[in-house]
Amino acid sequence: MSTIALTGGTGFVGTRLIALALEAGHHVRALTRRQQAERTGITWVQGDLNNTAALAQLCEGADAVIHVAGVVNAPDKAGFAAGNIDGTRNMLEAAKAKGVSRFVHVSSLAAREPELSAYGWSKAEGDALVMASGLDWAIVRPPAIYGPGDLEMLELFKLAKKGLAVMPRGGRISLIEVGDLGRLLLALATTDGCNQILDADDGTESGWSHKQFAEAIGTALGKRVASFALPRMLLMAGAHMDRLIRGKNAKLTPDRVAYFCHEDWVIDSTRRPPSNLWKPQVEAEAGLAATAAWYRQQGLL
Repeated sequence: MSTIALTGGTGFVGTRLIALALEAGHHVRALTRRQQAERTGITWVQGDLNNTAALAQLCEGADAVIHVAGVVNAPDKAGFAAGNIDGTRNMLEAAKAKGVSRFVHVSSLAAREPELSAYGWSKAEGDALVMASGLDWAIVRPPAIYGPGDLEMLELFKLAKKGLAVMPRGGRISLIEVGDLGRLLLALATTDGCNQILDADDGTESGWSHKQFAEAIGTALGKRVASFALPRMLLMAGAHMDRLIRGKNAKLTPDRVAYFCHEDWVIDSTRRPPSNLWKPQVEAEAGLAATAAWYRQQGLL
């Protein structure tokens, strides 16, 4: 079994990934900003992506790095650059210094259109660093990630519970359940050679329209959902209002509106992982139902 150095281990994707890694018998060395309770199979390394000593300790004795940590929401371009470019550079340098040759990088489908948003630009720049690193690398660009433990989609579920869905006009998206993504990352971390950018999804050809996705959430909740498609101008106004009300905790930001309103966030099927490496296991109907059940268990819905 392998020793995996993991960033983002206390977040949504990282938490699920740790559970899957331990289940498979791997040892995990996980970066954390705050002290964590001891757990069998995990070595917690306290620090962040700017702490070179912590990153060196994280990579000590590791067979592979899975770099999940990143910034999905920031007040400006500099904030995205610090988390998604500088943090990736620091992680690559630590891996090389400690002789860790395999580097699995979690990017985003937003990197495909870097001109649309500061987030997409920063992820594309981070990808470029990985590709130029000289390591045995794999880049995964997930589409919308959902599943138990996710808080980013909570407000969509809350609206759907009221029978409502607000979305951009037109457009299609792909989806991936968090456990499926975790299984892919582990497969890449424990398989020789890749050096490819991979797109992974739930296997739905041509993806989902926003309306179809809203209706699927409604089905998971046992609700009929009325969908309202809003023009970019109104969504942008809502983003500015959200920033005024919730400040740095705003979920809808101008940067997010910029890429939400893009018409094509469906994965490139030619970049799907080879079927002998990985296949999605969770269909959206079951995954969304499990997500709704988790929200209820947590008292969030």
